[in-house]
Amino acid sequence: MTTLSRPPADPSAPRPGGMASLRTWLLFGLQDSKGTHQGPGAVGDAHLKKHSWWQVMCLTGVDYFSSLGYAPAIAVLAAGVISPIATLVLVGLTLLGALPVYHRVAGESPRGEGSIAMLERLMPRWTGKLFVLVLLGFAATDFMITMTLSAADATAHLIQNPIAPNWLQGQNVAVTLFLLALLAAVFLRGFKEAIGVAVTLVVVYLSLNVVLVLVTMAEVLSHPVAVTNWWAALSASHGNPLLVVGIALLVFPKLALGMSGFETGVAVMPQIKGAPGDTEEKPLARIKGARRLLTSAAVIMSSFLLATSFITVVLIPEKEFQPDGQANGRALAFLAHEYLGVGFGTVYDLSTITILWFAGASAMAGLLNLVPRYLPRYGMAPEWAKAVRPLVLVFTLIGFLITFLFNADVDAQGGAYATGVLVLMTSAAVAVTLSARRFRERKRTIGFGVIAVVFLYTTVANMFERPEGIRIAAIFIVGIIVISLLSRIRRSFELHATHVHLDRQALEFMSNALDGPLAIISHEPRRITAEAYREKLTSAIEVSHLPLDQQALFLEVIVDDSSDFETALEVHGVVRHGYQILEVHGPVIPNTIASVLLHIRDVTGLMPHIYFRWTEGNPVINLLKFLFLGEGEIAPVTREVLREAEPDVTRRPWVHVG
Repeated sequence: MTTLSRPPADPSAPRPGGMASLRTWLLFGLQDSKGTHQGPGAVGDAHLKKHSWWQVMCLTGVDYFSSLGYAPAIAVLAAGVISPIATLVLVGLTLLGALPVYHRVAGESPRGEGSIAMLERLMPRWTGKLFVLVLLGFAATDFMITMTLSAADATAHLIQNPIAPNWLQGQNVAVTLFLLALLAAVFLRGFKEAIGVAVTLVVVYLSLNVVLVLVTMAEVLSHPVAVTNWWAALSASHGNPLLVVGIALLVFPKLALGMSGFETGVAVMPQIKGAPGDTEEKPLARIKGARRLLTSAAVIMSSFLLATSFITVVLIPEKEFQPDGQANGRALAFLAHEYLGVGFGTVYDLSTITILWFAGASAMAGLLNLVPRYLPRYGMAPEWAKAVRPLVLVFTLIGFLITFLFNADVDAQGGAYATGVLVLMTSAAVAVTLSARRFRERKRTIGFGVIAVVFLYTTVANMFERPEGIRIAAIFIVGIIVISLLSRIRRSFELHATHVHLDRQALEFMSNALDGPLAIISHEPRRITAEAYREKLTSAIEVSHLPLDQQALFLEVIVDDSSDFETALEVHGVVRHGYQILEVHGPVIPNTIASVLLHIRDVTGLMPHIYFRWTEGNPVINLLKFLFLGEGEIAPVTREVLREAEPDVTRRPWVHVG
């Protein structure tokens, strides 16, 4: 026996118009609002295929390892002859700082939430959500610049290849836009088998780099005069060893591009295969695999960074690193052509172009998972933001704009990229420090605190050195906050409840009103004296004409966190001073009342009548209280929420105000 997922189409039915078809196509997969769409970092369901940790490492590696395409050249531009020493500082902080931090992050966010979720739990209410929005701005900076910078560097490798056609010269912006558009097309079409593609790309790219490093290192050893010249230049310009170390520490923030990939490594944790004994609360095998992933990626990348920083500064003339030089943004590709010939160099260029382009795919997938994870849950995203395709178009247009503004220049985008990476790493270090302090782990608190201070210094130094990074991040932050708050205001009159549950006592309270409407009086939970209930009931009878012979229920909404949006409502029946009361906790009083009334109507078949008093005070102030504190103009807002939720006036619960 077979079943159809949808009824067969009626050939005689008119086809939807152009705009309707476009809307249907754009909003396809709207149910994937929780990140279940295909792609790197997607939150997979239990039945979806999982992968070994090393395969998922390759998925992270298309972003992390691809920075070899431009990191050595940027290191020489930033540090000059001391770039190997500065790179050694970078590697030390990677292995002794970032790696322990993200080991802890992986243990505390096994579902891929990352350090942002850890800080969200530590900072509740509006403060925490605004802080998360700021971090999302920096994360957007990181991922967007990853896309544009990687595409720009892929373009540089393509155009500067000796066998590239002459008409490509000077077309960096056009080629970069084409690569970004091609990336968007992949996601608009669908993104499947990402890990299989990533494994192939990473294996080929790293293998080519191993060959390149071995050949060029042999060249260095066979011509010791090159090393002697480098050492002489280092001694002449920086004779004091302590001065060399000090300068290496000062220029280290410029090399932070070589530390990308840790946040992505945590985000893709749900793709890692667990063990039969794993539970959703304690997926120990998944956590162990994620830590292996992070460690292996860090060790591999650190080894390549140390080797390539040395061979590039020794073998490549300084003038070639300048903006018009052949090694600008492509130092290793320059060496591949110089020492292994045009054939190997072209293959290396193609491999580099592909992995740099696919690094943008990893960044795009990260954005598509990050935005739906937080903003819809906060009520801070439009409905279309739950669909993949509209977000892909938005991110692509932003990528086009960034490419135009930076003229597809790799060096010009380095500061913005480093800012996003370093802020996320600093937030992760702060999060694990606070976590260790909460668990009273004194030594780890001190250790993580020191790492956090180092990352904080690096971040601030990078912002002063490359202020364009914080400017771009500020644009993303302001944009996210403004759009989020406007969306929250626009969605303020929606039902927020994910589900409503009435306990047994609450249902028994309504069993006496099976033959008529159900009268419910809205009551403030702060006034719980017998006199307060008696006065409220008398007022409803006299002012709102509540029938005298009808048993009335009181409904009390206790506001816990007014910044929450999607919540589950548990309605408890309690008796206080002889009065029957329905008690429920919720983020916003009017929306919670509306959800409870509609649920009562559906469960009991009775039409609820809710009785309010008019709210005292300035209407504008009361409206602001509603938007940010969950209270204020209760009666009219409850009626508006009910009107939007139930268009049929005959099925809409009644609202009485007196």
